Amino acid sequence: MKRKATAEWQGGLKDGKGWLTTPSGVLSKTPYSFHTRFEDQPGTNPEELVAAAHAGCFSMALSAQLAQEGMTAQSITTTAEVTLEKQDAGWAVTASHLTLTANIPGADPEKFQAAAQRAKEGCPISKLLNAKITMDARLA
Repeated sequence: MKRKATAEWQGGLKDGKGWLTTPSGVLSKTPYSFHTRFEDQPGTNPEELVAAAHAGCFSMALSAQLAQEGMTAQSITTTAEVTLEKQDAGWAVTASHLTLTANIPGADPEKFQAAAQRAKEGCPISKLLNAKITMDARLA
């Protein structure tokens, strides 16, 4: 299985602008720029998209891990916070922190924590990121 996305960019770094498009149409000429990445201008940026991918991937992986423990979540809400830092060699994504709240009736807290840890380590996006990945997991 392969997935792809296309980025278009016009202009210089600070005055340029770009668009992101995916074959599914979920992103269709979605704007991004220096200002959406390093300031608070509306639009998206690569780190926000990585965070969305990590949160979504982890939530699905957790669902699978919970099933192995005989648990089914009524809801799993995950936020991934990706850190972009300036280093000597340039900018780098240095961390992704997962904050998880799961509503699982009758959950065993120890089995839940173990399942969350396995999901954090086994999620394909976690494996993709060459960064420190941390997590807070709690039951609702």
